[in-house]
Amino acid sequence: MISSAHALASASEGKKTLLVSTDMAHNLGDFFEMNVGSEIVHAGDYLDAVELDPDLIMQHDFPDFMNSWQGILNSAGVKPSEQDQFTVVPGLESLFSLMKITQLDEEGNYDRIIVDCAPTGETLSMLKLPELLSWYMEKLFPVGKVAFRILSPITKTFMKVEMPDQDAMNDTQRIYLSLMKVQNLLKDRDKTSIRIVCTPEKMVVEETKRSYMYLNLYHYHVDGIYVNRIIPRLEDNDFFMKWYNIQNNYITELENVFTGIPMMKLRWYPKEVRGLDALREFCRENFQDTNLKDIFSVRNTGETETYTRQGDDYCLSLSIPFIDKDEIEVTGHDMDISVRAGKQNRVIPLPYTLTGSIVKDTEYKDGKLNIILSAGKEGFRI
Repeated sequence: MISSAHALASASEGKKTLLVSTDMAHNLGDFFEMNVGSEIVHAGDYLDAVELDPDLIMQHDFPDFMNSWQGILNSAGVKPSEQDQFTVVPGLESLFSLMKITQLDEEGNYDRIIVDCAPTGETLSMLKLPELLSWYMEKLFPVGKVAFRILSPITKTFMKVEMPDQDAMNDTQRIYLSLMKVQNLLKDRDKTSIRIVCTPEKMVVEETKRSYMYLNLYHYHVDGIYVNRIIPRLEDNDFFMKWYNIQNNYITELENVFTGIPMMKLRWYPKEVRGLDALREFCRENFQDTNLKDIFSVRNTGETETYTRQGDDYCLSLSIPFIDKDEIEVTGHDMDISVRAGKQNRVIPLPYTLTGSIVKDTEYKDGKLNIILSAGKEGFRI
């Protein structure tokens, strides 16, 4: 509902807006009371909508992807009988939804693309896939370093290298380039942000904090918290007052832990918000006192992943709040660093400049993990 309302509000500004659903349990058609499917449909003035079907996207938009992938496996000497374990990657179908969104952005037909995502676990699995698959490709297939780590922050600073011409790339490099495009769009903090929707309940609040922590771990930009279904204060009703007080305590907790992140509070509606008229009323009630430019601008809440020089060393700083330091484990490798936080493990490819460096020390304080990297035998490649 909230993404649909935002899309409608965006269109009301005269901005050409596309509302995209990546949730396999699609419900855009229910909110707009019209048929919305795998083809883009007109949903209102300046507003289009689509419910992505990753299987159809793979067949129609990226038919060469799997052929190229199988060709790479063949060239790497992987036997046909063993290829299933490489082609059936958990969540691989979600990658095509992300690639489609990237394609739609590159086509430039829309001023804004608003994505309605699935519940947290499914969405997190989808968002971490491009980086994870890129890492596996680096390990399994021989590809030039320039095509891989060129876009890292340190390499861009110290090595003025251009991305090789796509026509000169082999299949492996083209697939990797596609994955890099997805990552660059999703992690562009000037263009893309994630907003978390929650309700003021104990289990949901705890899940929201974990979700925020994991999104930070994977370097995604969260710039808004939406607290939904807030019960009004009805002093003549003991039942509602009991729940009002419970919710108020959790709203206070959210305000205390998510300092610096804009928070919008949305009241509980006794009826379903369905149809354009109901969505317009929702927008009028919740957005009328707010500048729409503030809602749709990407609000910088600070970097969650930075490299800084510290004398002869480098420090990789990661923002990973809401976790005990005993739940964090850091392991250094020749070309990457593995950071485990709770139940999630992210392998961070080191920029070419820092490959071969050693994890000298780690410190976790005030929600920030600092990893001190010391030069390896060959020194830093600057």
